[in-house]
Amino acid sequence: MNKTLFLWLFVACIASSCSFKKDKFPDASSAAINTIAVIIDDQLWNGEVGDSIRNKFASPVLGLPQEEPLFNINQYPVKLFEGFSTDARNIIIVKKDNENKFEIKENEFASPQNAVHISGRSTAEILEILEENAPEIIQKMRAIEITQSQKIFKDSLLDTKKIQKKFNIDLLIPSKYEYVMRRKNFIWLKSEITSGNTSVIIYQIPWSGIRPNNAVNNIVKIRDSIGRKYIHGSAYNTRMVTEEAYSPYFSKTTLAGRKTYETKGTWQMKNDFMSGPFINYAIFDKEHKRILVLEGFCYAPSKEKRDLMFELESIIKSIQIKK
Repeated sequence: MNKTLFLWLFVACIASSCSFKKDKFPDASSAAINTIAVIIDDQLWNGEVGDSIRNKFASPVLGLPQEEPLFNINQYPVKLFEGFSTDARNIIIVKKDNENKFEIKENEFASPQNAVHISGRSTAEILEILEENAPEIIQKMRAIEITQSQKIFKDSLLDTKKIQKKFNIDLLIPSKYEYVMRRKNFIWLKSEITSGNTSVIIYQIPWSGIRPNNAVNNIVKIRDSIGRKYIHGSAYNTRMVTEEAYSPYFSKTTLAGRKTYETKGTWQMKNDFMSGPFINYAIFDKEHKRILVLEGFCYAPSKEKRDLMFELESIIKSIQIKK
């Protein structure tokens, strides 16, 4: 074959391939939960920029008894970006360039996906962009991971008619959970795992049960009273209480369109050696004149707990309150 003709066909093939890749629908993202692909050259990664990314996106998760990172980070040099790294749900692409830039593109290389593009003329300018925009990036990445987690367990859901009837709410709960206790204003669901379990509890209290000026103390007293009444260990005179040695982490958020208090901390079994993390949401449901409380907690002494608690958070955040 004529060399010129061969070269022309080769270039045409490459051009056609590139055009197809650009125009085709995004691939489905298959990355592990709570993982970020960071596309950055080694020189930046091993310096201040890499330190900043690690400090912000792999910082310890609040409320866990041991340090575990917010996200697992996989770093790839820019030249290796094509192919295997593009199917991540969360990508941060960092490089030095002639202009400062911050942009979040949805579903650029896969779906669902957040692709964060950051560039700056200098290390200092890149650091400034990271500092200013990290909270927004983290919020978007956690939201897409919550949605993905819910999508995974949508494939096999528990029948929640008992919850709907008692509390007038809808929840997405994996079928691996079982009802272990039902009372007038209380439901406890549990899933057994290797050497432990995860639990979701749901209950409601009067509208005036939590005072804004004393919210944390009120929440602790209420959850301790629930533990005393319903959640006991196998030994005599054991009950769940809030760990007193560490103050819970408290913040305000919104669930089901309603004002919500989020509390994270550690529980322990009084007069026993069991303990673990919990995440508690107190939802102010004015329409029904109640505070609806949903809590997730786990007992997994030999396991990392970040992803277990993230699943519980995903379950709780699927809540819809019926009118």
